[in-house]
Amino acid sequence: MIRKTILKPFQNLFESVSRRLVNKLILLFTLIIILVVTSLTFISYGMLQKESVNNSIDSTSNNLLLVGRNLESYLDGIEQLSLPQISYDEIIYAILHESTDYASKMYVQDYLKNIYFSRNDLEAIYLYVIKENKYYSVTKENYNIAVRIVEHPPIDNLTWYQQALESPNNRSYQSFVKEESEQMSGSVDYPVNKDNSFMGYHRLFRSIISREPQAVLSLYFNSSVKDEIMKDIPFSSGQHLMYVSPDQQPFYVDDPKFYAKSEQAGLLKKLTTVSGRFTWSDDEQKYLVIYNNSQKEGWKLIKPIPYKEIYEAANTTRDLNYLIGLIFLIVSVILVSFTSNKITKPLKNLSLQMKRFSTGSFDVTAQVEGKDEIAYLSRHFNKMVENTNELINERYKMKIVEKNAVLKALEAEINPHFLYNALQAISTKALKNNNDDIVDMVDNLAMTLRYCISGKDVVHAREELKHIERYLALQKARFGGRMQVEYEWDEHLMELKIPKLSIQTLVENCIKHALEKVSSTITITIMARMTPSFFVITVADNGPGFNEGRLEQVMSTLLMDWDDREESDEGNNESIGLKNLNARLKLLYGDEAGLVIRSDENGTEMDMLLPRGGINHV
Repeated sequence: MIRKTILKPFQNLFESVSRRLVNKLILLFTLIIILVVTSLTFISYGMLQKESVNNSIDSTSNNLLLVGRNLESYLDGIEQLSLPQISYDEIIYAILHESTDYASKMYVQDYLKNIYFSRNDLEAIYLYVIKENKYYSVTKENYNIAVRIVEHPPIDNLTWYQQALESPNNRSYQSFVKEESEQMSGSVDYPVNKDNSFMGYHRLFRSIISREPQAVLSLYFNSSVKDEIMKDIPFSSGQHLMYVSPDQQPFYVDDPKFYAKSEQAGLLKKLTTVSGRFTWSDDEQKYLVIYNNSQKEGWKLIKPIPYKEIYEAANTTRDLNYLIGLIFLIVSVILVSFTSNKITKPLKNLSLQMKRFSTGSFDVTAQVEGKDEIAYLSRHFNKMVENTNELINERYKMKIVEKNAVLKALEAEINPHFLYNALQAISTKALKNNNDDIVDMVDNLAMTLRYCISGKDVVHAREELKHIERYLALQKARFGGRMQVEYEWDEHLMELKIPKLSIQTLVENCIKHALEKVSSTITITIMARMTPSFFVITVADNGPGFNEGRLEQVMSTLLMDWDDREESDEGNNESIGLKNLNARLKLLYGDEAGLVIRSDENGTEMDMLLPRGGINHV
């Protein structure tokens, strides 16, 4: 019920729009335009989306590959810096004797200063002597480079030191992105300014003979070189960048909160040992994550890019296409409306003239313009109207008037000969017998006259047979016992509808051509039967019948058209009753109805054929 209520206004709108052909054409072309523009927009949008993703993947992958190689070279440089530039055994010897030998002490200090002055991105250098529990530090203080020797607790429990011990390369990297949460109690790290440091690099020096750790060289780098390398990676709003070590430790993140959220959501777990890409979603949006994995050690550059940023160009193009499509649609609708009205205007005029023609205005004329199909229809419509006017004015109206006149004349037709003889018989009976039979005859005559002038065209067989009984009662006054009548009429055919006075016409023919021509007794039989196609009413007599030539003449007259029949009947009234009856049957029931006459020396049979169906029914 609710659905019908909602859809009803749209149905009414559609019906009102679709009543006119011009509206249908406008609607059709508008839908086609909308379909084409929308389809092209979606197709182009999908292609632009795909192309934008591919471009982002290609450009970002290439960029990360280049930056990753630079970072890899940067790490290689750090490793080379941490290795002794002189003989390894000399620095080990100096470390072992620095507490007792002044020359060794100065050797260590000079070694550390040389390292510090060799690079611009060093924030601080620490050399921790394990057996002495002290370290040498080189830092910049008040624009001066200071070398200090400071006592320091053991570093055995520091995470970076344990990693260096376990490393086959005797080194470890220290990240300052997130605070160390696994520091053991009693372990104190170097007093490094972590806010100014990018990362720490720790190189373990071992004895050549015993392989025992003797010292740890710690280099702390600021972000100057890192920023110089990272600036080659283009950034825009919503994008992020992370640089993580092979053990998934972050050494650079542009947004610590995003890193924490991505780490918690398992983004880093999706990284493989080779470069690649994948789609990742957080609570807010979906990202295309592209990462580069260095081939040497497995450091990873990770760049999550929001899809909405990738699709921004495609969305802009889509919106522009929609705007262009809307403008195109408005212009197209205007052009389609103008063209459709131009096309349908002749059709509208033709439809109007047809409507006037259907209401009886036979003087309409459709305007003919051009040589197209509409002009062709208009010309033929005008020709049809012209032919119809000619038919109506010259023949059809005349035929209607003529047939109506014939029907009325046939309904009111009363044989003067019958009236004369009936009145003569009544007069004779009254003079000779002076009895009540005269009353019956007068009543029968009155009922016969009333039946003849009644306004009915078609009556039930029961009514017609009742009239025949009265009619024959009057005729018996003339012919007495010489006229015998028999009926073979089934009761279920009493409601059959037949033309009024039709059976009387056939009976009159029997009296005229049988009783009046012989002095012997004549039997008239009235019967009815059904065939698969017709109701057949037969009136037969056992009189002398027609001669062969006369029968052919009567049958040929029955087959004539009404106009030809009138011309052949001028001055000849014989068989006029049969001719009129045959004409009535065809006018009322169609060409299949009519009379069939059979006659020989044994008598005459006349069949009245009424097609089954239509107004003929039991």
